[in-house]
Amino acid sequence: MPVQDLRAHAAEALTRARARSTALTDAVDDSDLVRQHSKLMSPLVWDLAHIGSQEELWLVRDVGGRTPIRPDIDELYDAFKHARADRPGLPLLDPAQARAYVREVRAKAFDVLETAPLEGRRLTESAFAFGMITQHEQQHDETMLATHQLRKGDPVLRAEPAPPRRGGPLPPEVFVPGGPFVMGTSAEPWALDNERPAHETTVDAFYLDTAPVTNGAFTEFLDAGGYTERRWWSEDGWSYLREHGISAPRFWHREQDAWWRTRFGVYERVPSDQPVVHVSYYEAEAYAAWAGRRLPTEAEWEKAARFDPETGESRRFPWGNDEPTPSRANLGQRHLSPAPVGAYPDGVSPAGAHQLIGDVWEWTSSDFHGYPGFSAFPYREYSEVFFGPGYKVLRGGSFGTDAAAIRGTFRNWDYPIRRQIFAGFRCARDVSPGEMG
Repeated sequence: MPVQDLRAHAAEALTRARARSTALTDAVDDSDLVRQHSKLMSPLVWDLAHIGSQEELWLVRDVGGRTPIRPDIDELYDAFKHARADRPGLPLLDPAQARAYVREVRAKAFDVLETAPLEGRRLTESAFAFGMITQHEQQHDETMLATHQLRKGDPVLRAEPAPPRRGGPLPPEVFVPGGPFVMGTSAEPWALDNERPAHETTVDAFYLDTAPVTNGAFTEFLDAGGYTERRWWSEDGWSYLREHGISAPRFWHREQDAWWRTRFGVYERVPSDQPVVHVSYYEAEAYAAWAGRRLPTEAEWEKAARFDPETGESRRFPWGNDEPTPSRANLGQRHLSPAPVGAYPDGVSPAGAHQLIGDVWEWTSSDFHGYPGFSAFPYREYSEVFFGPGYKVLRGGSFGTDAAAIRGTFRNWDYPIRRQIFAGFRCARDVSPGEMG
């Protein structure tokens, strides 16, 4: 891409991210911005200033070599220095100060973008630093969206209605052939370190759910006593379930003979045809056991999403190499909920799987680790410090993920207990002896 086009592309991505951050923080009054709505989350005003702090560190100071704007607040907004539960007690910037700070940082960052050579350093090649900061802001926007889901009070966010299903009923599962494929990427210019490098991986043939598990299917698990029968749960999952008195997906409530949910301040009947959301890894794992299936590995998920058996190549997205569009995936919080399964036939993968990008993050059975040849860049704390059995990998993005922060290689990770995130799942199964794909 020519340098001027690259600058324009980075400027547009940064501008779109800032518009979203502004909308999420302007939607509530200042008392809501400084309030901690859950100990799992930061006050919204912390997220806003943290976005500015990271932009100052990487774009203004590092790439631009400019004089620091607010070095006195670096530690306040270092995510590793203070746990989320402790952040309300810190001497944070107030809402007016935070807004002024991020405006000042953005003005200087745009000055840097106009003049910085986008070559010669790995950090600036193909405007990587600007892409990294765009993705960081969009990731915090999704975190702030999750905080909105946790806040009490009337609805403050507006969105378009969920799109309808398009076409007829979907088959329950698709066949994914075994064999090698290229996992990860060495070519995607804004890919983060944990997505790299591209490497050949082999998986056995398997079957994968055509679409994420729906609320209707998950209700069958509930009605069958799934949350009360020990046999479906791992030891850790059962302990967590009993300790916290969990009996349904988060934000669900039973009223007489129906399930209801709270969604961004709206109390509504649970729609049976949408993917289930706000379930932990343990709940996904238990459902899969009850259904006689299992969760897919991360490699299986990526092969189903990217591998084209006709060309033998791995695509950027399930539908091909072109960027996401509103007809291909439910992204960018425009609907504020998952869409009904079958709503995005334009986004189908070569294997026939639907809605692998957008709608809900999908739990996999894999622990988070680096790929062969992994190299931390530009700092260890982005990925490497999280490697190990404590975190499970999620794939595919959610309705709250922006298109700039998702692709077929993108990897998310979280504790298996997490339920406030926009996570769901789909199941897989092995090919039985003698069974044909």
